[in-house]
Amino acid sequence: MYQINSLNDQSSILQKLKNFDYILIVCILLLGLISVLSMYSTDGGVILYHTKSHIFKFLTFFPMMVFLSFFNIKFWHFFGYIFYFIILLFLIWASLHGIKASGSQRWINLYFINLQPSELMKIAIILCLAKFYHRVQLDEVNSFKNMLISLTILILPIMLVISQPDLGTSILIALSGLLVMWLAGLNVKYFIYSFLSLIISMPFVISFLKPYQKLRILTFLNPDRDPLGAGYQIIQSKIAVGSGGLTGKGFLKGTQSYLEFLPEKHTDFIFTLFSEEHGFVGSVGLLLIYVIIIYRVLKIGSISRSHFAKLFCYGFASAIFLYVTVNMSMVLGLVPIVGSPLPIMSYGGSSLLATMIGFSIVLSAKINHKQLIG
Repeated sequence: MYQINSLNDQSSILQKLKNFDYILIVCILLLGLISVLSMYSTDGGVILYHTKSHIFKFLTFFPMMVFLSFFNIKFWHFFGYIFYFIILLFLIWASLHGIKASGSQRWINLYFINLQPSELMKIAIILCLAKFYHRVQLDEVNSFKNMLISLTILILPIMLVISQPDLGTSILIALSGLLVMWLAGLNVKYFIYSFLSLIISMPFVISFLKPYQKLRILTFLNPDRDPLGAGYQIIQSKIAVGSGGLTGKGFLKGTQSYLEFLPEKHTDFIFTLFSEEHGFVGSVGLLLIYVIIIYRVLKIGSISRSHFAKLFCYGFASAIFLYVTVNMSMVLGLVPIVGSPLPIMSYGGSSLLATMIGFSIVLSAKINHKQLIG
């Protein structure tokens, strides 16, 4: 009996390994390698704090992703609401007792990492809404009851994140949740009505923004109004990207970065440094990796038999596309600076942790793509 069980366990493990999406794994590893080299470049070609920390976190979270991917997709379905409420409690704790930095209170000190719960909420909101809509019939998606429940799930974390204050992350959480609602079958007319209402109420909304948030909008509209102050970062970013040319200045040869003209180059503006060093060709190559990742996640969603797995994969792929688009548009001056990290590339443990958890659920969906969830 023991030998039979052992053989079954071995067969099960081999089958799971066979079902792995190795193209997705390779792309994630490739992005991790590029991010480490970029972090090494931000430290001036020396292995300093940011490089060491980023290497440690990637080498910790990547194996964690692989380990969690072996959890059955039914586990992630069961854990959907629990994960959401845990992160919601973390958000409340961060708002009340979190670490304050640069006028914001959005981190929790866990000793080994300063956790930013709002980053994890980007994944939790997709997981929670995917579970919620899993059993909702298509003709019931637009019912008042289901719309009220889903909007409540979405609005609670948004209000908490705004209070920290972190308007940029709250917008990304809102868009991630709305994407899942749209994918679940919510009538497009509600999105049109909401968009029109937002446009009409924009003057009133702006009046409630913090002074620095209003300044970001004004700077976006005209960066040259304060070239040495609020507009400095975006002006230098565009100069750095433009100076990269077709093939870039070469690894460790970015003048805007090395001469410290470019602030925050290791976090939200990591693409600027990469583009200056590797030019248009390198930037297209980086974009291609993201395109392959998004395509693989969408493909996993398309072959999954469970509605929950489909919704999560489609929602997560859309969110990755959104984060990449917003970050690159931000550093190119196409949208206001909202503090959106570039997935895996940007420095930040919470963002990397959240992204890896998202990929672990996607890989779990791939391994268990034939399973139905009741």
